[in-house]
Amino acid sequence: MAMILAMAILAVLASFSPASAQTARPATFADLVDQVGDAVVNITTSSVVAARTGPQPIVPEGSPLEDFFNDFMNRNNRGQEAPRRSQALGSGFVISEDGYIVTNNHVIEGADEILIEFRGGFVLDAEVIGTDPSTDIALLKVEPDEPLPFVPFGDSDVMRVGDWVMAMGNPLGQGFSVSVGIVSARERALSGSYDDFIQTDAAINRGNSGGPLFNLDGEVVGVNTAILSPNGGSIGIGFAMSSAVVTRVVDQLQEFGETRRGWLGVRIQDVTDDIAEGLGLEEARGALVTDVPEGPAMEAGVEVGDVILSFDGTDVDDTRELVRNVGNAPVGETVRMVVFRDGATQTLRVTLGRRETAEGAAGPGATPQTPSSADVMGMTLTPLTDARREELGAQGVQGGLVIEAVDVESDAAAKGLMPGDIITEVGQRPVSDVAEFETRVTEARDAGQKSILLLIRRAGNPRFVALSLEDA
Repeated sequence: MAMILAMAILAVLASFSPASAQTARPATFADLVDQVGDAVVNITTSSVVAARTGPQPIVPEGSPLEDFFNDFMNRNNRGQEAPRRSQALGSGFVISEDGYIVTNNHVIEGADEILIEFRGGFVLDAEVIGTDPSTDIALLKVEPDEPLPFVPFGDSDVMRVGDWVMAMGNPLGQGFSVSVGIVSARERALSGSYDDFIQTDAAINRGNSGGPLFNLDGEVVGVNTAILSPNGGSIGIGFAMSSAVVTRVVDQLQEFGETRRGWLGVRIQDVTDDIAEGLGLEEARGALVTDVPEGPAMEAGVEVGDVILSFDGTDVDDTRELVRNVGNAPVGETVRMVVFRDGATQTLRVTLGRRETAEGAAGPGATPQTPSSADVMGMTLTPLTDARREELGAQGVQGGLVIEAVDVESDAAAKGLMPGDIITEVGQRPVSDVAEFETRVTEARDAGQKSILLLIRRAGNPRFVALSLEDA
């Protein structure tokens, strides 16, 4: 009996062993390649590039060598006067039988001729339907004589770190190459406002750009876009823009030939722990409004210093999430937005504009100030005069104090404040002279606050900074 029980336990343990887990791995990816390979294409682009002229020799005017060098350079440049054609290679994939093709914008940007090579050996000319530089996605169209093999998009949101993925494309001009790896990370951001990259260790090299990243069902879950490499070659860190982003872009490009993203019309920054404390927020989350130019937000009553906690029923954790949610919302839609203001929440209704056509409005003119400086919280402050306003490019700023010097041992220096910064608000109220600044600091300290919020403008960009009051 004991022997039978022991064997049963071993059998159960074996069912959870790594060897058993490996059975989920396909023995080969050949069937998947056969399933989707004909929908993957090589892309060759060409464009006219003006002839480049090299540095010219400097010869003193009237020198005996002047005629010699002029004749030499004229002969040498005679064959370079005509423009030359430049070629580039990339990848793409067919998403419909009538010839719509997805690739990266940087693959076809500036091209005057785009050729699509199919695995079957035939080549077709392509036209650009639309591009989106913000996500580096482009939609092309070819006119085939018969229906083309195509691949569907999958749901990138269900992909998990560790899932198998397969990349196909035209790396280094080799054409129709396959590499396999796993999802190394999700929701990576590189430099764009709408970034949502899948990181993978599947080998991705130059020329893979615009190619598909497949799941094991043959669905496209990403568009191979970038690599992180010290030498330009694959080191196992590649990035594919997630299908959750790409499908929305492609749908708009196909319908309108351009993207149409929602626009709220605010400048925002993340809420840090010290800013949350200064505002009286229980937790550091949301998007802090630093500027409200003319636009949908101003019309809805949004104010500088509001913290946007919820947008269209979705909680906002940080600025990146708000930007994506607003961009994904339909233009012209009216949504509810919850903001934190003066220690309480308010619900506002805002009708979104269109980001691509939004234009900022210049602020009101400035009023003259009488200069007088003082040292406060480790900063030497003076009122913003017309001369300093022009010098600092702050023509649209009313009132304000200019930081003329910063004590290197102060909290202001530790928070990155520097000479030339303009303080427009203290404690979420406008400030125009040093006495007002000192009064706000005293009021905040008397109220038991540990920090006070300053609204800073640097090179036209507003930002909140919380300075500690404990050592002020």
